[in-house]
Amino acid sequence: MPILTIESTCDETAAAVISETGDVLGDCIATQEALHEKFRGVVPEVAARAHLERILPVIDSALNQAGISHQQITAIAVADRPGLAGSLLVGLVAAKTLAIAWEKPLVAVNHLHAHLYACQIASDRNIYPCVGLVVSGGHTSLYHCEGPIELTYLGGTIDDAAGEAFDKVAAMLQLGFPGGPAVSELASRGNRKAFNFPRSLLKADNFDFSFSGLKTAVRYAIAGPGHQDFSKIEVQPQIKADLCASFETAAVDVLVQKSSIAVKKLQCSRLIVGGGVAANGYLREQLQKRSIADGFELIIAPLNLCTDNAVMGAIALEKIKRNEYASVDLDITPGLQRGF
Repeated sequence: MPILTIESTCDETAAAVISETGDVLGDCIATQEALHEKFRGVVPEVAARAHLERILPVIDSALNQAGISHQQITAIAVADRPGLAGSLLVGLVAAKTLAIAWEKPLVAVNHLHAHLYACQIASDRNIYPCVGLVVSGGHTSLYHCEGPIELTYLGGTIDDAAGEAFDKVAAMLQLGFPGGPAVSELASRGNRKAFNFPRSLLKADNFDFSFSGLKTAVRYAIAGPGHQDFSKIEVQPQIKADLCASFETAAVDVLVQKSSIAVKKLQCSRLIVGGGVAANGYLREQLQKRSIADGFELIIAPLNLCTDNAVMGAIALEKIKRNEYASVDLDITPGLQRGF
């Protein structure tokens, strides 16, 4: 009794066919990195148009991989929040149209909760309750996860997300897009103590994050206050590496310490981590060290489920068990608002 899952929250068009036991029968992702590279970031209008061109072929590919017809699909799940409005709309309209045409029920998926559910997918046992950290290009959020869909928002970024900061630092250093992998690669060759960058909100009595000040500190280290045209600034290779290393270290310090504080305060024994930045090797390494030092279990989503994908839409199975279906009046909830 497989379900079809659709993901189009940002710049990845994805679909998957998941069995009722959670097995992946078919999976297809169409990336848009080449389209956005010249803009050094995701352009919402470009992303929406690309989704429109790719959504049906991607769904067809997932069904073909699974070797099933649409008659065998029992439900259609789609991410309806949060994300870029145009991108979300393409996925939702496709899902609603197919649900009506195929006479299948519709299931709404929270994209951020699905990122954390990737940890459950990769586990052979129940991982709840726990603290969950979603860290990606658009979001940095902490949750108290009492169950797969029983999540309480604890706090999140009040400005830039961690992944956004990585991309902006990469743009300042002309490292291309997406910037995270390029920054991380250079950081591995740099001096992590070369620059004393800020660790914002570590002493605040909340679970919020802020990476805007860190990004600005890197900007000043490169060009000084007020300078705008980074294309005319030459940064020596070793200085670039040192900047990346110091920046990455500061960002990871905040993520690790805030997560550890949340685990202790909520008296949980487990931390789960999902999202694109969860693929960062240094973050994974530091989280592992902290988990050993503080005595909590760490589960990080596997690399293939960190970036946006439709397999994590298997969280819809948890809603189906509870008969939590959506109506065809379902609308998108876009944006990067806090509290998701």
